[in-house]
Amino acid sequence: MTLPRQLLRFNHCYGVLDAITAEAIDNSEYLREFARLQVRTTTDESRSWTGRYLMGRTTYLELFRVGEVPGPESAPGSAGMGLSVEHAGELRAVACRMPSFGVATPVEHRQTRDFGDGLPIPWFQAVFTTRNHDAFQPWAMEYEESYFADPRSKTEPAARPGDVGRERYLVDYYRPCLLRDVAGVRVAVTAHDLANTVPLLRAGGYTVSERPDGVVATGDDTVLRFDAVPRAATGLRQVDLALTGPAPGTHREKIGDSTLTVGPGPSAVWTFRSGGDPDARQ
Repeated sequence: MTLPRQLLRFNHCYGVLDAITAEAIDNSEYLREFARLQVRTTTDESRSWTGRYLMGRTTYLELFRVGEVPGPESAPGSAGMGLSVEHAGELRAVACRMPSFGVATPVEHRQTRDFGDGLPIPWFQAVFTTRNHDAFQPWAMEYEESYFADPRSKTEPAARPGDVGRERYLVDYYRPCLLRDVAGVRVAVTAHDLANTVPLLRAGGYTVSERPDGVVATGDDTVLRFDAVPRAATGLRQVDLALTGPAPGTHREKIGDSTLTVGPGPSAVWTFRSGGDPDARQ
C-alpha cells in the first residue's frame, strides 16, 4: 500500500501533571535557562486555562496541573496532541482521507482566542476522529489566516503563499535557549483511545507500526510512541528534545516527579511518571 503524502506534522502535546511537579516546573531556574518557558492563561469565548509552555522553533510542550483545564481533560493521566498542516487548505485534504481509514464522519471544530480585550478572533480549525475519549485526545489543526493577519497575534509574516505553518506561528522564541524542538513523545493511552488515534495518524501521512504493546508513528521530524495501558496508568511518559547545539556533557535535573536529562550531544530526554493511580504506573 502506498502511503499518502505527509500533511500533518507534530505541533504540540499536553500532559496533566501532579501539583508537585507542576509547581516544580514553575519554580525551576534551570528550565528557564534551558528553554523559553512561559506560564500563562489562555482564553476563548467561553473558558480559560492556565499552563506551562516550553516553546521551540516549530513545536512546543504544554503542561498542566490537575484541575487547570476545563472539563474532564483536567483529570490525572490526561493528555492530548495537536498535529498541524503547513499550507492553507490541507486540513480539508486530511479530513477527506479519514473515511478511508475508518472514520466515516470526522468531527470538525473552530477554535477562537481572546487576547484579553473581549474581542475573540478565529484561531484555528480542528478535526477529531471522535469526541468520545478516555484520557487522550488527538486532533488535526490548521491555523486561520485571519489569526496571522491580526497584529495581536504577534506572529511572523508568511514565508510563502498559503503559509499557515508552525514556524510562522511560534516566532523565534527559542533562539536564546538550548531547547530547539520536540523530536518525539511517548504517551500511555487506553486501547480505546489508541484505536481512535491511529486513523488520524494514517490520514496525516505518518508511517504507523503496530506492536503488541502499542504503536509507533514516524513522520518527517518526530517519532510518536503510544503504549496501550489500563486507564489507571495513562499519561505523558517521555518527551524527546532536540537542542540548538551539543550540550557540554550530561546534566540531570530532577523536577518534581520528573527527570530532565540533557546531553550528551544535541539532545535531551524528559521523563514523567504517568498521571493515574501510582500503583498502576510502570
